[in-house]
Amino acid sequence: MTHDTATKALKLAAIGTVIFGLAMVLALVSPLHLGLEVFLDLVHWPLDGQQDLNSASAHVLAAISGGLLVGTGTLIWGITTEVYSKAPKIGGRMILTGVLAWYLPDSFGSYMVGAWFNVVLNTGFLALFAVPILLYRPAKQPVAA
Repeated sequence: MTHDTATKALKLAAIGTVIFGLAMVLALVSPLHLGLEVFLDLVHWPLDGQQDLNSASAHVLAAISGGLLVGTGTLIWGITTEVYSKAPKIGGRMILTGVLAWYLPDSFGSYMVGAWFNVVLNTGFLALFAVPILLYRPAKQPVAA
């Protein structure tokens, strides 16, 4: 994967993270709540309609989670633009450290409370960031004669 392709993929993943976070927050005051309720039901597989956003605690956790996703996506955009684009090794390490710091406790906690399918969803989300970083290979420098 080229540096430009990896950079574009990371920026796209960052934008997707921001959009998902904004959708979570907007779900509290708009018809998007139906989509968030389906998502909550999905992470508590099987889809059975048992999860919803009807409690004040669910509302505040959606607001906090959505805000954290907006912040994380914005931060990754900044790291990609300001660090990864100039120093892919350092920027990639920063991004991977951050997403692993999210992935491990989120997935562990989800599994422990019976929301095991969230681990599957988390793994897909992790791949959006890890794959471009791990597949990037710097171009070989020509050997001077």
